[in-house]
Amino acid sequence: MRERDTTLAFAPVIYGAPPMLAAAAGSLGVDIGAPVIDIFGSTRAIPVGVVSAEAGHLAYLAIERAVADAMSGAIVAIVTAPISKEAINLAGHAYSGHTEMLARLSGSDDSCMMLAHGGIRVSHVSTHVALSKVTPLVTPHRISRVIDLTVAALIRLGIAQPRIGVAALNPHAGEGGLFGIEDANIIAPTVLSFRSRGIDVSGPISGDTIFVRALGKEFDAVIAMYHDQGHIPVKLLGFHVDPATGKWTALQGVNITLGLPFVRTSVDHGTAFDIAGRNIASAQSMIEAIDYALSLTDRCDEKD
Repeated sequence: MRERDTTLAFAPVIYGAPPMLAAAAGSLGVDIGAPVIDIFGSTRAIPVGVVSAEAGHLAYLAIERAVADAMSGAIVAIVTAPISKEAINLAGHAYSGHTEMLARLSGSDDSCMMLAHGGIRVSHVSTHVALSKVTPLVTPHRISRVIDLTVAALIRLGIAQPRIGVAALNPHAGEGGLFGIEDANIIAPTVLSFRSRGIDVSGPISGDTIFVRALGKEFDAVIAMYHDQGHIPVKLLGFHVDPATGKWTALQGVNITLGLPFVRTSVDHGTAFDIAGRNIASAQSMIEAIDYALSLTDRCDEKD
């Protein structure tokens, strides 16, 4: 938050454990810089960089309270840091990730994940499921829902007439049925239904070319059918490693949950427990996530 433009009119609050936040701020030689909502009520610090049920429960409580406050109107947006899915489940909270947890807590059954970095944005038909379980999730209803949410988000970001590219599920968009029939029988008719309503949607387009075309400004967003299809291109653009040292030099990108009754953005990386408490983690993705949340809430306010 110290790196944000102080002229921006927003009042951040932090959900967490004050002792741990104070220790982290002290190690950095900075003030916390925002009010802290104590969701744990304990003065005992939890070891950092360790997967534990206690840490998972603390993370869950923070998310649960933030969602409750967002639903009541006390806050207008949630920006989340990464969570350990393993720790969350060890604590008895059976969720595969933030997106699914936020959807359940807010009663939003049909949300979707969008990743964004620079000019590329990718929404996902499916996310945290085994690849063997993806095909049954590729339905006209689900694809339509993700397209609708993506179009609405782009309009809120100031793109009046969004252009959407829909990635194929199978190699070469099925190659005329040789590699699968889902692209011809499910994705193509769904795309045509949008085009018949005057919405600029193209597809199915082979996954090995659609992101190149998106980088060429042909699309404002891409609809990916599964997790890695959408994550890999965004992270290739936003994540960088110095080949000489093997050290990460950039971690950029934003995770946005579409379809919730409030704005939610997040970093686009994991917990990095191996460097926890060493004061070397990059804040780039968190800064991007805050900026995206501000942009989305600003445009919501303009519409209101």
